[in-house]
Amino acid sequence: EEVPGTEIPAPSKKMSSISSPLRAIIRLRRRYLVQKKSHLHLELPREKSSQLVHTRLLQRQLSLNRTNLYGSSMSFFNQTSFKTSQYFTFDTSVEQYAMKKCRRKKNQRKSRIVLYPDKTKRYLPTEEKSKAKRCLLLLIVIIFFQILNAIENLDDNLQKYDLDGLEKTMHREVFGQKVAVESIMELLKDYLATHIHNKPLVISLNGPTGVGKSHVGWLLAKHFRSVMDNDFVLQYFVMHHCPNGVAPLTCEIDLSKKISDMVTRAEIEEKIPLFILDEVELMSPVLLDTLSRFFEPNQTNEFLNAIYILISNIGGGEITKFVIQNASAELLHQQRGAEELLSVVRPVLIDAHPLWKSADIIPFVLLEKTHVINCFIEEMRREGLYPDQKHIENLASQLSYYTTGDKQYSRMGCKQVVAQVNLL
Repeated sequence: EEVPGTEIPAPSKKMSSISSPLRAIIRLRRRYLVQKKSHLHLELPREKSSQLVHTRLLQRQLSLNRTNLYGSSMSFFNQTSFKTSQYFTFDTSVEQYAMKKCRRKKNQRKSRIVLYPDKTKRYLPTEEKSKAKRCLLLLIVIIFFQILNAIENLDDNLQKYDLDGLEKTMHREVFGQKVAVESIMELLKDYLATHIHNKPLVISLNGPTGVGKSHVGWLLAKHFRSVMDNDFVLQYFVMHHCPNGVAPLTCEIDLSKKISDMVTRAEIEEKIPLFILDEVELMSPVLLDTLSRFFEPNQTNEFLNAIYILISNIGGGEITKFVIQNASAELLHQQRGAEELLSVVRPVLIDAHPLWKSADIIPFVLLEKTHVINCFIEEMRREGLYPDQKHIENLASQLSYYTTGDKQYSRMGCKQVVAQVNLL
């Protein structure tokens, strides 16, 4: 026991003078460790709980060492044990320090905020306009103008041939064949709209005698001679150009030469020639074979740009039967009736010769008595005679007719009208 009033030895005075600054250093270090501990607790993720427990064990061991240090004053002088502490370091590990540094950089990158000046407007970055869009737009405009130009060219071709005028003339002068006239005009408009074709146009006009087939051929020849030169229209009558006494080979050579020469001249002047072949039923098989070669699609270009009109009485008997049998059904004025009539006539023509396979067949039906009266009126006006209605009806009643119900169909059509008018 210490005796009161005794003096403190010299070594004790020296230790107290040294321990006071040491205590201050230890307090500062303790505050630093507390702040560091709180900082580590905030930054370390919850998943690494084992590292956190290890850090706490190290801190606990450090506190025990400090207690031993305070207990024995001389342990401070043990510099080797203090300096070479195996339980405490300012950095828990080099790997954790690198991980914390990497996380700090990532957090700094994520938390970067772009600051704009206070007195300026914010704009989105300007998008660069693609040149490909401009090129595509230019291409569309070019295609549009090309299509427009092509349409104008089609209209120019139709105006050059004046098909509207031809259609009006045929409706005015051809009686009782409205469906046939419309079919002919539709085929001509489609074909003459352009100068480029993959096959020639072949139109076959078939029907009984006197129904207007040859008259339509005459109107076509007259019209195309007026819009083109006479060199590009050929009317070929078999009885005139190839009579019975002439050898078929001679007729074949003559017809082939005429067609070839006209087609060649028309190609040079960019025109489409018209060939009207009447009385085809009188043609020999050799002449029909020659014609069929001109109708084939695998030819040179000039032979593809041509129009052939074939006029014949082949199939006239079948047309007469069909009209008489369906007179009361009004099928002749309907599209369905025209299709049925075509299905009857086509096999008959193909049996006659295969060239009709490549032809557009247009049947001409029988004429009624009212149509015959119109033929008389037109012919009398043409001859300069006054068309008296009663006199015309008397002339029309002198002809022979097929009678079915309340309708009368002329057996010879308007073929005898010209002879009757000439007798006046």
